[in-house]
Amino acid sequence: MLIYLLFIIGFIILIKGADLLVEGASAIAKKFKISNLVIGLTVVAFGTSMPEMFVNLFASVSGNSAIAIGNILGSNIANILLILGIAALIYPLKVTKGTVWKEIPLSLLAALMIGVMANDIRLDQGPMDVLTRTDGLALIGFFIIFIFYSFSIAKNQTDTGSVSAPGNLSFKKSIIFIIIGLAGLGLGGKWIVDGAMSLALAFGVSQSLIGLTIVAVGTSLPELATSAMAAYRKNADIAVGNIVGSNIFNIFWILGLSSIIKPLPFTPQNSLDIGMAILATIMLFAWMFIGKRRILQPWQGMVFIMVYFAYIIILIFQNELT
Repeated sequence: MLIYLLFIIGFIILIKGADLLVEGASAIAKKFKISNLVIGLTVVAFGTSMPEMFVNLFASVSGNSAIAIGNILGSNIANILLILGIAALIYPLKVTKGTVWKEIPLSLLAALMIGVMANDIRLDQGPMDVLTRTDGLALIGFFIIFIFYSFSIAKNQTDTGSVSAPGNLSFKKSIIFIIIGLAGLGLGGKWIVDGAMSLALAFGVSQSLIGLTIVAVGTSLPELATSAMAAYRKNADIAVGNIVGSNIFNIFWILGLSSIIKPLPFTPQNSLDIGMAILATIMLFAWMFIGKRRILQPWQGMVFIMVYFAYIIILIFQNELT
């Protein structure tokens, strides 16, 4: 019983740890006169992806590759189909031209790369489907390119102030926030991985299913809070950019780092998850040209949510058949 309680508390500590880390790091960045736009593209983007990262680090180190893979693929699917779906229901999301033609295609490229790298048997007649350390280094390379791209955007645009940073924190307090945040992320991440393993064992389901559903949605709560609040405040740039940026971070940075720590073996069942991540991104891109141009409308958000729950039902049936 205690392990399940720690599992729930782990999510709370994990999310609060990410929040404190972002607050402390943002305050320090402001003291060094770094613009809100750069803070948003780097510190905040890293912060909202920290729950996924710490869960994956613990899962990779402990050899629970199914949770590590399921967490990232499930988070990316939930980010688009569930979180953007909810955000679009709150308020129609107008998407910038740059996001449509640059960030969304880059997010699609990331999903396609995983599809290629995780199919060694089919494409290269390898002994098994595995994301190797070499694959991980390639993903990190793409991540570095994305970071340079993000800074180039910030350089060529004026600071709109859309991302607020708490500049009134003292340097000492900011450091304390960062340390507490990292500690919370570490503790929460460990409890979540331990709890996910126990849940899978207790209910007789695969670790992959737990990772793709409960863990993935739980670690995506920062993105949900950010995008839902941004939609409520009618700030579509943050609502959509937060999700697309997080999906790029998740694959290029977190999955890349995880496979460098320990190669991640993929199962044939993961093909459905990779395919759904690709389909979700293609749907998001296609929605930009259907109906009102470059606007994610409420009815499209509802379709996203319906597709997500259909996917969850398929996962459950798939688990019962294996």
